[in-house]
Amino acid sequence: MKKQQIFWLIFIILAIFSGIFAFDFYSQNKWINFFLFALMSLIFIVLAKNSALSYVQKTEKLLLAIQKKDFSLFPKTEENSLVNSAVKLYYQSKEEHLSLSSYKLLYEEILNQLEIGLMILSEKDNHWEVFYVNPVFLEILQIPKYNSWELYENKSPGFYKIIQQTNYENSQEFFDISINENTKQSFSLRTKKVQNVKNRFCIISLESVQKIIEQKEKLAWNNLMKVISHELLNTLTPVNSLIQNLEYIANQEIIEKEDQQDMKESLMIINSKSKQLLNFVDDYRQVAELPKPAFKNISLTDIVESALDFLKPEFEKNQIIIINSLENHMISADEKMIERCLINLYLNAIFAVSDTLEKTIKTEIKTFNKRIVLSIEDNGIGIQKEIQDKIFLPFFTTRSGGSGIGLTLSKSIIEAHKGYVNYKSLEQGSRFEIWFLS
Repeated sequence: MKKQQIFWLIFIILAIFSGIFAFDFYSQNKWINFFLFALMSLIFIVLAKNSALSYVQKTEKLLLAIQKKDFSLFPKTEENSLVNSAVKLYYQSKEEHLSLSSYKLLYEEILNQLEIGLMILSEKDNHWEVFYVNPVFLEILQIPKYNSWELYENKSPGFYKIIQQTNYENSQEFFDISINENTKQSFSLRTKKVQNVKNRFCIISLESVQKIIEQKEKLAWNNLMKVISHELLNTLTPVNSLIQNLEYIANQEIIEKEDQQDMKESLMIINSKSKQLLNFVDDYRQVAELPKPAFKNISLTDIVESALDFLKPEFEKNQIIIINSLENHMISADEKMIERCLINLYLNAIFAVSDTLEKTIKTEIKTFNKRIVLSIEDNGIGIQKEIQDKIFLPFFTTRSGGSGIGLTLSKSIIEAHKGYVNYKSLEQGSRFEIWFLS
């Protein structure tokens, strides 16, 4: 038996015996002895009660600390099982609280590093409060940080109204608002509802459209410069070496036949590299100086058939099966430019199926969501996932001897017609889709 329980039992026994003696003295009308033993019995009952309650009070103190999340205490385990369980629960809750605090700090730091504005709203009793907002969000709207969602109505009424119109549900849209009474700016806004049994959150992401465009332009420019630098270095490095060799030979007083032959070979290589560089510049000019389309109403089916007829010898040579599913649609476009775009896509498809046993290329024209869609699909080797985001980059190619402007030129032509080109990877092969305005 534990020490504290022994004391409690002794106090109870002494209280009982004191009570018996008090009753006996009461029956004998010995009032002094009666009051003395009655007082002693009462004292022992109080001591027994305090002994029992001391553990309950310690337990209550620990449970209250857990409830209030006050983890500044350092309780020790005791022999009483109730207190011991409370101490274990306290340290377990303390560890969980520290872990949650660490994760919260980590997540907030990660969110603070994002380059897009992020705000998270939480709903309590049909009232929205700001759960989290990162510095970029406040910087975009140029407003201070508030915990109350209603305060943002005065600082940025346009933004506040748009969020209310979404009803805090999933949405994605672009909008223009004026920041601090300046010229209106365009923003990309997304809202996402997250809900469980107890809580409801609305995640708001905000990004400047101008910033998105600048980042895309910078990335495209950097990638283009890498390709151009690579091409120029590959061409000029050997030319420079050959020129130095020619300079060395020219400085000799007597030029032997062997040196003359070296000079001829060097000049031939320089001439070849110069033509290669000129072709590269001409390819770049085609992409950079794309002429404006001469629009007229033409049949898209006729353009497809014309491109297929032009490449018919290549299809027959490579034993490629052509499958067509063409709806008849009229579009306003430049016939020659669209045909050139299709020829580039067909040439890529021919290359893609070159190592396939049963070679097929399928062309389809259909309408979808009031758009005319022309797709060219092959069952070839496909495009590796690692380079799919680079296929429209000027001069990027995986083909030996390829110029790397076919897809870039095709994309530029379709964009000049207010459409776009989309690539989709298939289980076997690839599909390029051209979307026109109907």
